[in-house]
Amino acid sequence: QVQLVESGGGLVQPGGSLRLSCAASGFPFRAYDMNWYRQFTGKERELVAYISSAGTTTNYADSVKGRFTISRDNAKNTVYLQMNSLGPEDTGVYYCNTLVSALNRWGQGTQVTVSS
Repeated sequence: QVQLVESGGGLVQPGGSLRLSCAASGFPFRAYDMNWYRQFTGKERELVAYISSAGTTTNYADSVKGRFTISRDNAKNTVYLQMNSLGPEDTGVYYCNTLVSALNRWGQGTQVTVSS
């Protein structure tokens, strides 16, 4: 079955960096666009970054442009989110996502906390 497993979250000081990973299985990863979402406490999930199946097109939320970079390694069935210049406003749970068989698929999420 489709599985998405995020990792790489944690506690980081303001101005720091983290690299999130999402390992995918159960579907032909290289054929699917991938997304990173995040969710703040009490809020709906919001789209952070998108990458096309071949990795040639990316898009970002305005709030993370210039700070976050999405990438993928189709040989490893993994999508990444490099996050730099982190601030407290980036604190939340980060999820990778894709649409397979007309269903949204989600991982379990990874917590990112930015605090001094």
